[in-house]
Amino acid sequence: MTNEFRAGFVSFVGRPNVGKSTLTNALVGEKIAITSDKPQTTRRAIRGIVHLPEGQLIIVDTPGLHRPRTLLGQRLNDLVASTLSEVDVIGMCFPAGDRIGPGDRFINEQLGDYRRAKLVAIVTKSETVSREALANQLMEVSKLRDWAEIIPVSAIAGDQLGELTQLLLNLMPLSPELYPKEINTDESIESRICELIREAALEGVRHELPHSLAVTMDEMQKREDSDLIDIHANIFVERDSQKGIVLGKGGERLKDVGTRSRKEIEALLGSKVFLSLRVKIAHEWQRDPKQLGKLGF
Repeated sequence: MTNEFRAGFVSFVGRPNVGKSTLTNALVGEKIAITSDKPQTTRRAIRGIVHLPEGQLIIVDTPGLHRPRTLLGQRLNDLVASTLSEVDVIGMCFPAGDRIGPGDRFINEQLGDYRRAKLVAIVTKSETVSREALANQLMEVSKLRDWAEIIPVSAIAGDQLGELTQLLLNLMPLSPELYPKEINTDESIESRICELIREAALEGVRHELPHSLAVTMDEMQKREDSDLIDIHANIFVERDSQKGIVLGKGGERLKDVGTRSRKEIEALLGSKVFLSLRVKIAHEWQRDPKQLGKLGF
């Protein structure tokens, strides 16, 4: 290892659904953060490690900054604040096709509180607009502040991902390796499985239900007489009406959630899985400190 080896932490911020988790997965080269078009999809600080010959990037995917309406929302904002106070670089994401609005300006103002970090602007989803529109968005973003760097990328098309990685690495301090080469994330297998189940449950639901979904695991163990892994998990909602939505008519929707999440879990574990899902009610858990603790918040 040379004296020029660099390693450090970068966190992506932005409004909900600006492509932070998709970008994290694309840079790491593995799905470590679930994605959805629903707000508050990410609820924890998830670390993904990018290993390069000349350095190491630790990407910390965080919940989207927002104006909280519940105790859960406040705790997610507190998590973002504590994460941003410790990283070396903050990359603020702006979708190429969205006009810069009050939410973007609110987050940009908050960035002034984190003087330790270098600030980079990332215009995401560049594949969705014309070159002229992309140039205009880059110009508008540049007016917000004096960024250390501004770069357009497309996580879906793979455009400029290598350039973004190198740009971020160049902003990192000289440092020895922070994680072993074989580790791509410090998320536990159990947490990743629960997140994959929640991702499947989020598909197709509307209104307040996405905020009310939480997933926990009761048990995961390999069967003695086969390679099959048994997983028993719970999907929590806040009201009886929400339970009915998750179950669907005759339990069909829950069966679909199980089928889709099981495929993802089997790919993660490299083994066949028997997945048992139960839907439970934890009344108003987003506002209840005791329930939040039980659900891992």
